[in-house]
Amino acid sequence: MGQKVHPTGFRIGITEKWRSRWYAPKRAYGPLLVEDEKIRRFIKKNYGFAAISRIEIERTREEVKVILHSARPGLIIGRKGAEVDRLREQLEDLTGRRITANIVEVGKAELSAQLVAEAVAQQLEKRAAFRRTMKQAMDTTMTAGALGIKIRCAGRLGGAEMSRSEVASRGSIPLHTLGAHIDYGFAQAYCTYGVIGVKVWVYLGEYAQTPKEAGDGDDA
Repeated sequence: MGQKVHPTGFRIGITEKWRSRWYAPKRAYGPLLVEDEKIRRFIKKNYGFAAISRIEIERTREEVKVILHSARPGLIIGRKGAEVDRLREQLEDLTGRRITANIVEVGKAELSAQLVAEAVAQQLEKRAAFRRTMKQAMDTTMTAGALGIKIRCAGRLGGAEMSRSEVASRGSIPLHTLGAHIDYGFAQAYCTYGVIGVKVWVYLGEYAQTPKEAGDGDDA
């Protein structure tokens, strides 16, 4: 009882698509998986200011296609596409493969659980009161049109001697309903007194498509 399940992993292949989509023989699978993680970490580290909510990777024999979901696409694209060209060159140097970068704009950053988690983490790093920060984030997300939101902060909250967790929620969060679109995000706030973990669940309503349509394709 009480086992925690990652909301996205729970729905992958049923109502959610895989974040990495490719096929590889057993011998090449491990190195390609590590390469995917390197690409994600590099982008998050160097382009975190562009509010990137999700990074998807598709592979063919010849090239790697990187799809970035960003709330501020202009910062990644740059003037006349100069910045995105630089990103592509950096990823090619990192992987030694041909890279194609696609930028997809995120309509409402307030409805992206990852971006909400990162925003809360940034506020905590600036020594903002954690309860007020959580309340403001929930109010903003619910106003933007979410049906429910839950935020969990864990660590030495407010610089306390002993770590603990604080949970706040609004609306409904049907975690066990596979047809419910639950967006999940995790971020860490690096404070002077330790690291605080921030988890966010956002309920966006039912999936518009059927489970079969969402799980189609040779995703790997």
